[in-house]
Amino acid sequence: MPPPTKDVRVAALDLGKARVGVAISDELGLLAHPRPALDGRNLKALLASLSALAVAESLTRFVVGMPRTLDDRTGIAAQRAVRFCEKLANHTRCEVELIDERLTTVEASRRLREGGADRRQERERIDSASAAIILQQWLDTRR
Repeated sequence: MPPPTKDVRVAALDLGKARVGVAISDELGLLAHPRPALDGRNLKALLASLSALAVAESLTRFVVGMPRTLDDRTGIAAQRAVRFCEKLANHTRCEVELIDERLTTVEASRRLREGGADRRQERERIDSASAAIILQQWLDTRR
């Protein structure tokens, strides 16, 4: 059985070229809460923002979405995610774990539409909503 997540603060990231979705676990390690997306176009600034977030939120781990195809292949985006994780771990000194993110954007889009979001709102919130789904899946597997 995996270790409990109580008293462990975890953030999930949904990597994109333009935006990086962010979600953070609650203090009990039960629920994922989306946060505003970060600008993903400048790696140095992104790493600095994530380091500051790690300190401010007492994060111990980042869970990063691993983009895989439906037939379980990895491509350029997955290779980019692996390289990013190495840099994130070195920069923040937090543990970094890759997790399958297949269909999380589709699920996040569905949930946002069901919640009444229009296209503009969906575009603004989709990345962090996807990160929240990634994190919630991770948290649920550790209970």
